[in-house]
Amino acid sequence: MIKEFRLPDLGEGLTESEILSWKVQVGDTVKLNQVIAEVETAKAVVELPSPFDGVIAALHEEPGTVVEVGKPIVSFEVPDVGAAPKREPNLVGYGAVVESSGRPARRLRAAGVLAADGVPAVGSDSGAGAAAVVVPEAAAPTVAAAAPRSSELPERPRSTPPVRKLAKDLHVDLAQVTGTGPQGLITRADVEGFEKATSGVVASAPATAAGNRETRTPIKGVRKFTAAAMVASAFTAPHVTEFLTVDVTPSMELLTRLRTRRDFAELRLTPLTLAAKAVLLALRRNPSLNSSWDEVNQEIATYNYVNLGIAAATPRGLLVPNLKDADALTLAELATALAALAETARAGKTSPADLSGGTISITNVGVFGIDAGTPILNPGEAAILALGAVRSTPWEYRGEVALRQVMTLSLSFDHRLVDGEQGARFLADVGAILADPSSVITMV
Repeated sequence: MIKEFRLPDLGEGLTESEILSWKVQVGDTVKLNQVIAEVETAKAVVELPSPFDGVIAALHEEPGTVVEVGKPIVSFEVPDVGAAPKREPNLVGYGAVVESSGRPARRLRAAGVLAADGVPAVGSDSGAGAAAVVVPEAAAPTVAAAAPRSSELPERPRSTPPVRKLAKDLHVDLAQVTGTGPQGLITRADVEGFEKATSGVVASAPATAAGNRETRTPIKGVRKFTAAAMVASAFTAPHVTEFLTVDVTPSMELLTRLRTRRDFAELRLTPLTLAAKAVLLALRRNPSLNSSWDEVNQEIATYNYVNLGIAAATPRGLLVPNLKDADALTLAELATALAALAETARAGKTSPADLSGGTISITNVGVFGIDAGTPILNPGEAAILALGAVRSTPWEYRGEVALRQVMTLSLSFDHRLVDGEQGARFLADVGAILADPSSVITMV
């Protein structure tokens, strides 16, 4: 029996994902929950587990292809259970496997999760639950299947979205192209060869159409998501940015002392660690900075917990994973969590769950040697604090000029949620803690 696995919604109604790599090949035997592919959503790289024990019958998409949620990506040959009662096996992480002719499909369709054709309804809360469907055995390819005869070809020639786009750019009719890929799949080379044969000119791919004078990169994945989010934030929330330059010498001296203590010896303590703790403490006195604007219900949601976002520059682009319930962490726990967050982000393993639900964020531009900036709010949050570089600077100290460690703090906030006075008080509290860590005693 052949079963298809359709690309599930991997979080928050995402409508597409890019196939980064296949971990299996046609003919491979796989086990339930074995990783079969690595895909990139607009937020994270995710490993897809197999929903079945069986043999890989067909891989429907090539690496580098952007696939819409609900499209088949892989077919499995699984044992035929015959007349055995139908069950709803669990697909770890994606809910139930849905059989096209079974009652579960009807229930999901009635609930709006499945469209009339059995494809998961994009954007539905349970869209991932309809990831896999059973297709009639006669209609699906098998491991040993040869390329289909002309009388059995589907209405649209088999190809991937990038190849279809290339064909469109080169004005090539795919119906006239013979596919040389697996099971008659039309490849990029097939399109380019057809165009050369018919016009005598080899057209270059869209990414290099302008020659060597410029390079064009498709806008997709994290870059696409970040761009849309930043535009939405910049033109939805009225941003205000305030600045405060602080003598953080006492904080730098505290870090030096803590690093010599046995309970902190194995931890990575940085200015970000203390700044994050200062933000968490300052929020107790300034809760409006830890809120969001609910346009639909015309309400302001003020949170009694803090999911602290930390902006991270990664090879995939800007990510803002957050530490859940960061306000409940001790300084040592916070240092450990920040180190783990950074390592996971650099490795490209940040999960969609860690990228959602943030309530306030920090961006550390100081690591790039930058003193200050006007950070854009992470969508849905009331504030973001930028940490500048710590520099040795001539500074007034006890009535004299001395060389001190100085940092500039930049706070951007949503003026619908935070008044100028509230923003200033919060920024002053963060600055006071970093300028004199012992001042915490007077704040709590």
